[in-house]
Amino acid sequence: MDAQSLTYIFVGASFALYIGIAVWSRAGSTAEFYVAGGHVHPIANGMATAADWMSAASFISMAGIIAFAGYDASVYLMGWTGGYVLLALLLAPYLRKFGQFTVPDFIGERYYSKTARVVAVICLIVVSFTYIAGQMRGVGVVFSRFLEMPIEWGVVTGMGVVFFYAVLGGMKGITYTQVAQYCVLIFAYLVPAIFISMMITGNPIPQLGLGSHVTGETVSVLEKLDGALLDLGFSAFTAGTKSTIDVFAITLALMVGTAGLPHVIVRFFTVPKVSDARLSAGYALVFIAILYTTAPAVGAFARLNFIENVHEQSYAEAPQWVKSWEGIGLIAWLDKNGDGVIQYAPGAPFDGRAEFTGETGPNGERLVANAPTDNANEISVDRDIMVLANPEIAGLPGWVIALVAAGGVAAALSTAAGLLLVISTAISHDLLKKTFRPQITEKTELMAARGAAAAAILVAGYLGINPPGFVAQVVALAFGLAAASLFPAILMGIFFKHINREGAVAGMLAGLVFTLSYIVYFKSPWFGAVNDADHWLFGISPEGIGAVGMALNFVTAVAISRFTAPTPASVRVMVDAIRVPESG
Repeated sequence: MDAQSLTYIFVGASFALYIGIAVWSRAGSTAEFYVAGGHVHPIANGMATAADWMSAASFISMAGIIAFAGYDASVYLMGWTGGYVLLALLLAPYLRKFGQFTVPDFIGERYYSKTARVVAVICLIVVSFTYIAGQMRGVGVVFSRFLEMPIEWGVVTGMGVVFFYAVLGGMKGITYTQVAQYCVLIFAYLVPAIFISMMITGNPIPQLGLGSHVTGETVSVLEKLDGALLDLGFSAFTAGTKSTIDVFAITLALMVGTAGLPHVIVRFFTVPKVSDARLSAGYALVFIAILYTTAPAVGAFARLNFIENVHEQSYAEAPQWVKSWEGIGLIAWLDKNGDGVIQYAPGAPFDGRAEFTGETGPNGERLVANAPTDNANEISVDRDIMVLANPEIAGLPGWVIALVAAGGVAAALSTAAGLLLVISTAISHDLLKKTFRPQITEKTELMAARGAAAAAILVAGYLGINPPGFVAQVVALAFGLAAASLFPAILMGIFFKHINREGAVAGMLAGLVFTLSYIVYFKSPWFGAVNDADHWLFGISPEGIGAVGMALNFVTAVAISRFTAPTPASVRVMVDAIRVPESG
């Protein structure tokens, strides 16, 4: 059976499994819709958290960033895993003891203010929609290649599946669906990694294969990759090019952003006890580490295989995967010197993004309208395809290719569902029930939550079709926004009794507005800003500016609190109670 047929079977079977779980575990109350009734076992919650966390950015895009950025991409590994240490130590048990449904719930009660709750909802929605854009883009990339449909229709299909199990099952359905999705995505990630590690080094453990010698040669994988890149004019894979301050800022923003992500935090409201919240964070970190320690090997193997399969290869004799990905616009080749051979070198091969004319050239390639630039590079590769194309690049069996497709869809859908749930919960519970219409019944609130989820899916689909960057880059920006807005308000709410509502509101707004403005200025096409280190504030990139926004949030909150009314005594008592340890 060919890879295409296997892909339909694998993806279809996984969809049937997710929908079946959603029907079995559908929510019948707001408690089940928001926090799965608070009865999820820590191991199951750890797996669900890992799936919720390991999004399209982790599964699809992170290894692609590592493949092309090398050592510089270590900021993602350090930041995205280190955040769970902060969660386990500083936030998870205290928020679980607080015992409410949402992050805005905590902020609204702790800062005794509907205004604080509304501002928290605004921060949550901005963060979540920025994050979800990357997930829906990931769904579209997988579907467009493996199910041979346009990216737009791939996004629409993913929207339909997520709509069904997120709207029907709520947190209860999403939790058990994410347990299944974790099993699918981790198996799909490890199997090709093990295959490729065996093929290149003879070592079946990818983490060890990365440092092993290439089979039949006297050099290691990293030495061979460094040599190949230097010969082509690139920087060595193991060489860092980012400034120290930018590395520090990005890592900090990703760590703190992880601890401030509402769709991750809400998972710790679903366990029975406070101690289970810490256990869940520990289990989640273990489950996540399995993929994250494998990603560097996958990235290095993919870049090495790409160079050996593509550079100085006649286009007419190029592997079929090159033409397959070219067919959906995620690989583009421009024959600058007219020799019919693919040249891979530093520099952008086109002026801007590849714009296909709809016609074919003399070698059968899709013609690109952009005028060639003054460098020798002729091929453009979307970073998001490297994990998905890796089995094809390595010539693995069709069932492995189909498995990776199913895993990529599982990764994107699991996080998209979690994000949609926190958006719908914030609207129905925090805005409607707790702010504007407190008299509504539980049934009406549940209907509003499902309606909000449906509306959020439509917005998410639009962002997936028109994303502001490649998957992991978009996700990194969401972390910066979470770091600058929600994390300081939560942390100070737990540990600093003197922070009052005026300080919290001012801090959240200052951090969010500053960080969002900086990102829009350098990342959007509207301002034409030059996005390089010479123009960044303190040399910090948009991906790391959330660290500065976080500092601004803290300073603003403390300063405003000193010159406004003190925190009420009842709130101080509540904060003390949250911090008192519980047995069991």
